[in-house]
Amino acid sequence: MQTSLTAKPTALLRVDETLLVRRYRQPSPEASSTAVQTGLDQAYEGGPLTRRQAALLLQAEGDQFRRLLELAAAVRDLGKGRTVTFSKKVFIPLTRLCRDRCGYCTFRRDPGKPGDGFMTPDEVLAVASAGVALGCTEALFSLGEKPELAFPEARRILAERGYRRTVDYLARMCKRVVTETGLLPHVNPGTMDIGEMAMLQDSAVSMGLMLESASMRLMRTGGPHHASPDKHPVRRLRTVEDAGRLRIAFTTGVLIGIGESLEERIDALFAIRALHARFGHIQEIIVQNFRAKPSTPMRDDPEPTLLDLLRTVAVARLIFGPDMNLQAPPNLSPDAYPLLLAAGINDWGGISPLTLDHINPEALWPSIEALRDAAVIRGYRLQERLPIYPEYIIHKGGFVPASLISRIMALVDEAGYPKEQDRV
Repeated sequence: MQTSLTAKPTALLRVDETLLVRRYRQPSPEASSTAVQTGLDQAYEGGPLTRRQAALLLQAEGDQFRRLLELAAAVRDLGKGRTVTFSKKVFIPLTRLCRDRCGYCTFRRDPGKPGDGFMTPDEVLAVASAGVALGCTEALFSLGEKPELAFPEARRILAERGYRRTVDYLARMCKRVVTETGLLPHVNPGTMDIGEMAMLQDSAVSMGLMLESASMRLMRTGGPHHASPDKHPVRRLRTVEDAGRLRIAFTTGVLIGIGESLEERIDALFAIRALHARFGHIQEIIVQNFRAKPSTPMRDDPEPTLLDLLRTVAVARLIFGPDMNLQAPPNLSPDAYPLLLAAGINDWGGISPLTLDHINPEALWPSIEALRDAAVIRGYRLQERLPIYPEYIIHKGGFVPASLISRIMALVDEAGYPKEQDRV
């Protein structure tokens, strides 16, 4: 982060004492340490945080915690002003079959289990069309990774429909959704090579892959990723890197609370920052909190606290600076909207008026009205966006797929937001 706050001390957002200090002001030797204070001072002066400073800030408490949030909110305001965004979407789980077995996942299915198989084209188009009727602009495709490599049943279903790979079927469904409904696909198919992404680029306006963690340690036996070859950090970082080479507007982020150390959490954020510094293609960082689910191996693992989430959001804002779009899923922290805004987010991600969050089906989407109210309380306004962020449409050349330029430009105003101002 290079923007100094010294010239604008009044920009610091004062965090409401009744929201934070009453619950989180417990003295701690670590929180009052000189090292934590040095990190806060470094952030205030606009200098880049070191990995050690960033990891220590993840332990800030009391007054130092409050100052951390104030700094993060001020940095956010310098880059994003008083606007908080979201995308109105439908969630299309093209297939739940997945060759990976993450310790926290309830999305995946094995053959023969309820919900296995692939959505048919008619099912995909029915969901997309229903979304159009409700004013959605985004079709979020999420799916298991490469099930054809693990299951003969997946290969058979794909072959019956004329496809060899899941990614080929995905590309065709994206094309049909665009041409037959007008929704703009954002795809999360897992790790991809550069050829697969190039194929999807014709009809997907943006793509995403959560890095989750850069820790190899989590892949050891007994770890959350030990049975998940596609969670190898090198593979995931290579996908993010190749997206940059193709100039794809890309979403990534971290999943906190799955057993990583604070230092490993920071390593993941720094790895993403390094790729963004090279290619400028990371349109959004998500800080997602682990949720324990009864049917998973990690059902008894402790979830990260709200304090842990807020610290991570704030430190991510300081690491990435004022221009990055930063999101924390609101349905995973339903009672914390004002606090997440205070910690430096500027986006709520995709919100669906139609479909569940199939990754976290127990966590219902908030209403758009609730998010608007939370924004107004803190002096912000809620603004709808497309699945590709305005700056990647208007100010950053080469990120809108050539095949979609005319369609997207017809949808947005001069600032890159949907033209209909009463959509929210």
